[in-house]
Amino acid sequence: MEIVVGTPDVLPSGFVSDLARYRHRVFVEKLGWNLACQEGQELDQFDRPDTVYLAAHDDKGRIVGTARLLPTDRPYLLAEVFPELMGDARPPASARIWELSRFAAVDFQAVGSGPMQQFSSPVAIGLLRGVLEWAAAENIERLVSVSPLGVERLLRRAGFQAHRAAPPKVIDGQPIFACWIEVTRSPED
Repeated sequence: MEIVVGTPDVLPSGFVSDLARYRHRVFVEKLGWNLACQEGQELDQFDRPDTVYLAAHDDKGRIVGTARLLPTDRPYLLAEVFPELMGDARPPASARIWELSRFAAVDFQAVGSGPMQQFSSPVAIGLLRGVLEWAAAENIERLVSVSPLGVERLLRRAGFQAHRAAPPKVIDGQPIFACWIEVTRSPED
C-alpha cells in the first residue's frame, strides 16, 4: 500500500477528481449519505486549497482509502455543521488541532466487507497511522472528527488514543459523536 499526501497544488494532476469519485462511491453510493454532488464527485465547501488529503493506493494504483485534514482555525465540518456534538464545549479553533473528515478505507475489489469491517482493515489502520505521522511531523497536537459511534471502540482496539468530546447524538437516525484522537506515536503492528 502506498499513501500519497498533500494539498491540491502539490498533488498529481487529476488526483482530487479521482479522490472525489472514490468518496462519492463510498459516502453516497455505499453508505447512502444525502450529499449535494455533481457528476459523481463528492466535494464540499471544505475541499479548499489548504485542505490536506491522504489517499491509500493498492498495488495496482487504485484508491482504497482516503482522509481529509483541515485546520480548526479555519472553517471545518464539525464547527460549521455539527457543533452540537461538542456538548457544552466550543468547537476547537487552533492551528495545533486539525479535523479528520471523509475518512474511508473501502476496497471495492474486495468481496463481502461492510463499512465497519473496512475501518478495522489493515488499509484503515495504515491510513490512520499515515494521518498521525503527518500530523506529528506538522506539530499538530490532536485531531477531532465526527464519527459513527462504533468507531470509538475500533480505534481503541487498534491501539489509538481516542475518546469522546461529549455524549453521542442521534443525527439522521445514526448515533454519532465528536471524537478526539491524540497525535502520539502511532501503535505498532
